[in-house]
Amino acid sequence: MDIGSVIYTCAEILAIVVFALSGAMTGIKYGLDMFGVVFLGGVTALGGGVTRDIMLGSFPPLMFRDYKYLITAVISSLAVFAAAYFFKDKYNEAKHEVDRINNIFDAAGLGLFTVVGTQTAIDAGFFDNAFFCIFLGVTTGVGGGILRDIIIQSTPMILKKHIYAIASLVGAVMFYTLCYFGVEYITSLFTSSCIVFVIRMLATKYKWNFPKA
Repeated sequence: MDIGSVIYTCAEILAIVVFALSGAMTGIKYGLDMFGVVFLGGVTALGGGVTRDIMLGSFPPLMFRDYKYLITAVISSLAVFAAAYFFKDKYNEAKHEVDRINNIFDAAGLGLFTVVGTQTAIDAGFFDNAFFCIFLGVTTGVGGGILRDIIIQSTPMILKKHIYAIASLVGAVMFYTLCYFGVEYITSLFTSSCIVFVIRMLATKYKWNFPKA
């Protein structure tokens, strides 16, 4: 396995971890039981990747062919549940801090999955189709979150916080552009995912959003 493949795999695993943590925290916030917390964490972490693979015509999706992704999501979700269960009082007392950490994890996962999704489209031979590569990057980034919100019967975040989807779009465009001009892969990955993260953090801090009717 070459260094590029190693970096890609590490980025995908890290994205799964942070999205699983975010999804599990959301499950706890909505009072789900252990199975519900793990299920929601898994859906958040793996839903975007499954959607990506279906759009690429890759069957069965990668999570059903390589179990390290599913195992990573389950372990990460269980870790959050265990922390909330065994330290319930402290966890409840720190709800505001937990929400802040959840937002950080969600922003980090969004950035990493946006890049991973764009790279997957490029690797699949669609580099000449910039729109599809960027679209797949955004879909991979926001897909798990959309499924999470639907399950908890909440309006998907991308329909309420437009800077969420825009942040992913900016990251996907940046990554594709850097790849187009031959910038080193790790530099492209780090730069693009960080841009998504920073936009999300700034949007949260300054409450950026598009106007509503």
